[in-house]
Amino acid sequence: MCQIPQIVQITQSHSQPEVVDPYQAVLDAWNASDFAQRLKPGKTVGIGVGSRGIANIEKMVKATIDFVQKRGGIPFVVASMGSHGGANAEGQRELLAEYGISESALGVPVKTDMAVEVIGTNSWGEPVYWDKNAFLADHVVTLSRVKPHTDFRGKYESGIVKMLVIGLGKREGASQHHLWGIAGLRDMMPKTVEVILENSPFEAGLAIVENARENTAFVEIVDKTRLLQREPEILDLARAWMARLPFDQCDLLIVGEVGKNYSGAGIDPNVVGRLLMETVTEEFKPCITRICALDLSPESHGNATGVGIADLTTDHFLAKIDPIPFRMNNLTARFLWRSKLPLSFPTDKDCILAGLESCWRPRWNEIRMAIIPNSLELENIWISQALWDDIKNRPEVKKQGEFVDLGFDPTGHLNQKQLFPHAHCSKRAKH
Repeated sequence: MCQIPQIVQITQSHSQPEVVDPYQAVLDAWNASDFAQRLKPGKTVGIGVGSRGIANIEKMVKATIDFVQKRGGIPFVVASMGSHGGANAEGQRELLAEYGISESALGVPVKTDMAVEVIGTNSWGEPVYWDKNAFLADHVVTLSRVKPHTDFRGKYESGIVKMLVIGLGKREGASQHHLWGIAGLRDMMPKTVEVILENSPFEAGLAIVENARENTAFVEIVDKTRLLQREPEILDLARAWMARLPFDQCDLLIVGEVGKNYSGAGIDPNVVGRLLMETVTEEFKPCITRICALDLSPESHGNATGVGIADLTTDHFLAKIDPIPFRMNNLTARFLWRSKLPLSFPTDKDCILAGLESCWRPRWNEIRMAIIPNSLELENIWISQALWDDIKNRPEVKKQGEFVDLGFDPTGHLNQKQLFPHAHCSKRAKH
């Protein structure tokens, strides 16, 4: 057996904006919005919130609640996450609470009922479903992160439009659009949102864009009258700022954790260059020969969606899979290739060794290897000498320290907290 390549930490630096006070920025944006002039005292306002790990989301929800209350409105939060959380009210309530969105924390009702109303028919001849609590409100606003989608490329990807159609469509809306595959998201979703804009109390959405450090970079209130024109422009901004791996080719990528809190696909295809969608031609950018996925985040609640993007995994990863939410999410999404189970190994070390042995580089000192905590946090990563030789002249990359051996604990597991002390996996352990 050859020696595992030594690794060194690198940091990616990005010159991108960052919102210093997200609460105040959101409050100011709502106060300056057209909706502020339409909101009258005594009116109920449903605030749509989803299940993704958006930075500062609790502060932004609180700012939205305070805005509504200061103008005499009656706010409540409505779960806007399609079939997530096992497609049931308890599961969605639990997911929101993990992000600080709860009745005790916010002092307003949090409604996670799954009941929907049919509010029209789109141009495809399909019924348009919408959350019943939202539909019965006088007004509805949403808080949505705008970013490239993990499943398709289109004019509208992840953002306000998708939350209105899939998030507030609940399980019925999500299932209906995914039933058509990529066409249901890319092509039918814009047709459905036209019906929602016409027949629902939706007023405006807070568009949130994060920078490559996954901090809030930009917030803007997009009024319903400008949504279809403005969201694609914001999506272009999000695509330009998203975190990326600093290389075009890699023989072995080791992913510390897969999780729904990092990406809707578990491992973000935009980062690892594997779309892995039925009938879709791959671009493979970056081109990665082999991917090892070591663990499943506890925030995923057993939903291992995206594990199939990896080639190799561990026995303890597979043991954490809960088949109920795992099957529910994947059968609703109807993208099944991504969740085929990879070959698994008893320990992290066994998994990594299998990755090294199968990545088509017989001389291990020539292996381009990278280790990331997850597909979201990419500011600090570890790479081998061969990969450093490839990218050391890139101006945004800086080497930190010297090359060291890849360390494992006595049970053969990688010490991720030591490698990534500022990543989510380490912050979680402190609480």
